[in-house]
Amino acid sequence: MKTLGRIILAVFTTTWIATAAFAAGPSYRIEVAGLACPFCAYGIEKELNAIGGVERVETNIGDGTVIVTMKDGAALDEATAKQAVKDAGFTLNGFTQAAQ
Repeated sequence: MKTLGRIILAVFTTTWIATAAFAAGPSYRIEVAGLACPFCAYGIEKELNAIGGVERVETNIGDGTVIVTMKDGAALDEATAKQAVKDAGFTLNGFTQAAQ
């Protein structure tokens, strides 16, 4: 019976993850000047997550980039991203839509 439960859980988890991956909207790569520490990342993430339609924000301190993934049907424009980065105390150096 434990094996059947594990199989059902595995199928459910796989289906949920696959559905979530396909339901995501577009992603954007934002280059940020001065992104140097986890505290910096927190500030950027807080501002970007406050934008309507944002599903996920991933920060890479090492290369000074942030990937913002929007919910299905939502989009992010450069002006909105620039303002969020500015509100966090940083400068936007680049904004491109990531390949899907």
